Amino acid sequence: MPVAFSPGEVVALRYVTTAGQVDMVWPCRTIVDRPDVVALFIPAGSVTHVDPKRTAAEKRARPQPPVPLGRMVWRRDTLRLLFPGQHHSVWLYWEPDAAGRRFTGYFVNLEEPFRRTPIGFDTQDHTLDVVVSPALDWRWRDEDELVNHVAEGFFTPELAAAVRAEGERVIAAIEERSHPCLHGWVDWTPDPTWEIPAMPDGWDTTPSGRWERSRWAYGTA
Repeated sequence: MPVAFSPGEVVALRYVTTAGQVDMVWPCRTIVDRPDVVALFIPAGSVTHVDPKRTAAEKRARPQPPVPLGRMVWRRDTLRLLFPGQHHSVWLYWEPDAAGRRFTGYFVNLEEPFRRTPIGFDTQDHTLDVVVSPALDWRWRDEDELVNHVAEGFFTPELAAAVRAEGERVIAAIEERSHPCLHGWVDWTPDPTWEIPAMPDGWDTTPSGRWERSRWAYGTA
């Protein structure tokens, strides 16, 4: 397993279910891979694999709109910042405009701490998110879905409480302007010669990395 991936190297960022099944995969281009942060670029037009079954809890909690079957096309340039040992990542979004591209905001994705694999990184989504505007106004997203996951027995109450507490810590850091996602990443631009990355070999066969606290965190649904 590599100590670090090289700048420009294509890796797979995978969501892996509690049962170890690959649920969703993004092909990403490595920007930096350091002890303090991993930055991965997902350009608009990237083809993302989505498990046709998705998670049963997600379907129960939000049956509409229908879950896409097999794959979907990513529509916005996205820089995804992962922080070793942390229970969240931060996504930065850009949309095309007359000047080339426009930064449209941050998205705090609450999730398991990532694990390295020979082809990239594994994690699992924890449902609750925080949407942050360029002016750093913020709002929760999918609170009702998190409550539903607990009611359905998919998440334990302890996990739900820890997820919300992690979100509150990130919000406080953003309000204090101390979170590392605010330190220059908005000005980052991709190499114009880069092509849209293809899914790396082994994305569907490489054994998944498991979170050591999964027995505490998840129910039996």
